[in-house]
Amino acid sequence: MGKPKIRFKRYEDDWEQRKFSEFVKNVAVRNREGLELECYAVTNDRGFISQKDAHDDFGYMVDVDTTAYNIVPPNSFAYNPARINVGSIGYYAGTENVIVSSLYEVFQTADYVDDRFLWHWFKSEHFPKWIERLQEGSVRLYFYYDKLIQCEIKMPSLEEQMKIGAYFNHLDHLITLHQRKCEETKSLKKYMLQKMFPENGKCVPEIRFSGFSDDWEQRKLGDVLVSLQNNTLSRADLSKEIGVAKNVHYGDVLIKFGEVLDVSKEKLPMILDENVLTKYNASFLQNGDVIVADTAEDSTVGKCSEIAGLIDEVVLSGLHTIPYRPVEKFASGYLGYYLNSNAYHHQLIPLMQGIKVTSISKSAMQDTGIIYPKLIEEQAKIGTYFQSLDHLITLHQHKCDELQKLKKFMLQNMFM
Repeated sequence: MGKPKIRFKRYEDDWEQRKFSEFVKNVAVRNREGLELECYAVTNDRGFISQKDAHDDFGYMVDVDTTAYNIVPPNSFAYNPARINVGSIGYYAGTENVIVSSLYEVFQTADYVDDRFLWHWFKSEHFPKWIERLQEGSVRLYFYYDKLIQCEIKMPSLEEQMKIGAYFNHLDHLITLHQRKCEETKSLKKYMLQKMFPENGKCVPEIRFSGFSDDWEQRKLGDVLVSLQNNTLSRADLSKEIGVAKNVHYGDVLIKFGEVLDVSKEKLPMILDENVLTKYNASFLQNGDVIVADTAEDSTVGKCSEIAGLIDEVVLSGLHTIPYRPVEKFASGYLGYYLNSNAYHHQLIPLMQGIKVTSISKSAMQDTGIIYPKLIEEQAKIGTYFQSLDHLITLHQHKCDELQKLKKFMLQNMFM
C-alpha cells in the first residue's frame, strides 16, 4: 500500500502491491509449422525492430530454420533473458503475428493492467532492482520467465495506470520529435555544406543565394590567412575557474566546438599566470581569427573554429593548434564553415602524416587553395544561414535534453 510522490489530481486511493505471477502469462509458442512470419529482434535502445531493418546488428535471415522460433502475437512483451539487465525488452503493438529467437521470453498481461503503464515501469529504477536481485548464473547472468513472475509491483486503478502510461508516451513522442528534427537539420546542414561551396575547381557553388552571379575568388591559403603564435600549455597548466586569459585547446576544437566559437557563451579553461603570456609570446586572438587543430587520432585533423563574441577578454590558441588571421575582412562565420566543409578539407587528407596520431603542418597548409565570394554581403548570407541551422540544432538538442531530464525525474516520482 502507499502513494507516489507525484500524482494526477482526483486520484486518492492507495496503490496495491501485486505479484507478476498474478497478471502475466507466458504466451511463447514455437513456430512448429514454419509459418512465413516476419522476424523481429529486441534492442535495448529501440525495442522491437524488424530484423531486415537491423541487419547491421543481427544479420539477414537467409536459409534459417524458423520452426524453433517463438511466435509473438500483437500486444505482447518480449525480452532476452541474457540482456534484460541492459534494457533489452520490447513491446510489440503490431496487428500481425511475428517471430523472435527461441531465446526470448514472450508474455502478455491481464485486462486490469495497462501495458503502457507497465512498459514505463520497466524503464524506471524499480525493475532493474528486481533483475539484480533475482538474476542467476556465473559468467553470464540470466533472468528467465520464472524469475520475472517473482517480481512485485505497486499499481493503481486501471484508469490511473492509463493516465500515467499516456503521460509518458507523450513525453516519448516529444523526445522523438525533437530528436528527429535535430537529425533532419543536421542532414540539411551536411547537404548544404556540400552544395554551397564550390568543389573540384569550380568557380561557383551548385546552390547560391539569389542576386549574386560573380565568380568566386580563388587564392592560396597562405595569401589570405597569416599564422599567429599559439601557446603550448597543457590542460594540467590551466584552471577551470580563474585566470588571466582564456585558452582554446585542440581537443575542444575537434570534439566540443562547432565552426563558430562564441567565446562569450562557452566556458573556456583559463591560464593562471600573467607571466606566462610574456613567456610564450602567444598572440591575442580577435573576432574572425580561425583556430585549426593540427593533431588528431583520425582524419578530423584540420577541423577549425572561428572566433566570435569576443569583447574584451584575452583569448589564446592552445596546444596543438594553428591560429590564423585573415589579411582582409571576411563576414562572420564564412571562414569557419568553409574551412570545415568537404570542399576545403579534402585537400588536407593527402597532407596528413602519422598512423595512430595524425597531424598536419603549417607549411603544408600554406599552398592549399581557398575560395570565397568577392562580395562580403554574399559571405554574410552564407555565414548567417549556417549559423541559423546550428541554432536550430542546438535548440532541438537542448529541448530533447530537458525532456529526457523531466522524464527521468517523473519516472522516479510517479512510480512506487
